[in-house]
Amino acid sequence: APPGGLALDNHARRRALAEDVVRDQLPRALARRPSYASVIVGVNDTLRSDFAIAPIAARLEQTVVALRRSGAVVLTASLPDPGRMLRVPELVRRPLARRIQAINAVVEHLAAVHGTVHLDLAGHASVYDPAMWGVDRIHPSERGHRLLAGLFADGLADRGVPLWRLPEREPSNPVPSLAAQAYWLATQGTGWMARRSRDLLPGLTRLVFSEAWHRLRDQTVRLDDRAYAELAAVLASLSPGRGRTPVRP
Repeated sequence: APPGGLALDNHARRRALAEDVVRDQLPRALARRPSYASVIVGVNDTLRSDFAIAPIAARLEQTVVALRRSGAVVLTASLPDPGRMLRVPELVRRPLARRIQAINAVVEHLAAVHGTVHLDLAGHASVYDPAMWGVDRIHPSERGHRLLAGLFADGLADRGVPLWRLPEREPSNPVPSLAAQAYWLATQGTGWMARRSRDLLPGLTRLVFSEAWHRLRDQTVRLDDRAYAELAAVLASLSPGRGRTPVRP
């Protein structure tokens, strides 16, 4: 919209989980009676030792349904593979990938059932360009945010939403210097690593050992089948409709 024709509320915050979205962000968003609402959440949930897809799926469904019932056009997206972005070893990447695939399957189901404007970011090659991400490789850079804005604008246009203009794809600010990136790592990145070492690392260590044990015995498919069965049960518990059958990893 032209200047003055649109109000933007950003209720997101760092380290938020799906639980935080339902408890804190959703009520504030609904109070504003939004015309459009983006719901992109889940990466932080995958980085917790107590990850469980069932409660996450229920919270995602609650969020999407509430916003759709309010009359908002909801924008959703599948999540890219963090292991691929961070270029971690396969034994670490594969367990995290199963979690991301589970969340993506839930979001794709909800998108199909509730008619959200949905982006398949997980399969978008440009998303894995390092230039699209900040130094932490978890949050998008300005270029990455502009890519997302452009892709969502295309999706809205396909729905017949009149657009005043498309977002510019090129950044308007300089890329952070190496000194600025080093400062972030020293002041923010170390804290992130410390928190994940206390929370994610013990659980991730168990996942990696399990992955290695099954790989040595050529039984990795058992882990895939277990994840698939759990996901299928979760999807069956969500809103019925045109939801997708989960794809085996």
